[in-house]
Amino acid sequence: MHLTTGKVVTVKLACQEGIIKGDSLAERLTKLEQWGFEGIEFWGARLWERQGEIEAALSESSIRVSTICAGYGGCPLDPDPTQREVAVRDIKRLLQLAGSLGAVGLIFVPIFGGPRLPNLQPFADAVELEKLLLVEMVKELAEAAAENNTLLLLEPLNRYESHLLVRVEDALEIIDRAGSPPGLAVMADFYHMNLVEKDIPAALQAAGDHLQHVHLGDTPRWLPGLGRTDFRPGLQALKDMGYGNYMAFEAGVTGDPDVQVPQAAAFMRAQLAALI
Repeated sequence: MHLTTGKVVTVKLACQEGIIKGDSLAERLTKLEQWGFEGIEFWGARLWERQGEIEAALSESSIRVSTICAGYGGCPLDPDPTQREVAVRDIKRLLQLAGSLGAVGLIFVPIFGGPRLPNLQPFADAVELEKLLLVEMVKELAEAAAENNTLLLLEPLNRYESHLLVRVEDALEIIDRAGSPPGLAVMADFYHMNLVEKDIPAALQAAGDHLQHVHLGDTPRWLPGLGRTDFRPGLQALKDMGYGNYMAFEAGVTGDPDVQVPQAAAFMRAQLAALI
């Protein structure tokens, strides 16, 4: 599938592993090939224990690993240093795995829910303390990502799931405050953006080259084409930007995935083909 902006740009469709039915990874990869996907996104929890299985299955498939989605222990912004240490340890291990598997990067959500750090006003409130801590943490993690030829991908979530990185501009603020290190980037999720962004195309364009991954989910977090989201303005912005990385399905399945997933892939290909 190609979007052209003066040069040929290949936009690759990926799908999270958990969406696909199958008794083995090899079977799931075969289905993705048949449905026209190019990538697969893995959940990160203890994924290093599956490295051999993944490498063996990939050796017989045209499907590549797009990304690893979170799955680390601890909490990067917990007041307990032990929790932070666990998170950093797991994240570095997953970044190493992402590099070994040739993935674009590891999706990183710094915190779910509300803040856990104390309010230390007038020095700083809890959110500013989180940002100060996060900036120092992503500098270290971005260096680890760069060493493994992969990326740490900051993911903004909607305001019902997190409070810190809610809009794309929030992730860009952290990247800027960290000095835009080479191993740090942002990803955008259509489901979350549809809830919190005033102007999705503008948010994507503001990210520019920092944008290195996209999640596709319809409202209310169904597969693309089953909900109410108009993907066209955002997709047009991605085309105009020359975006050429993966767009991965992250969504619930309301019926038989063997029917709905290929239908959603066909829907997205039609949306892309209709762009100006």
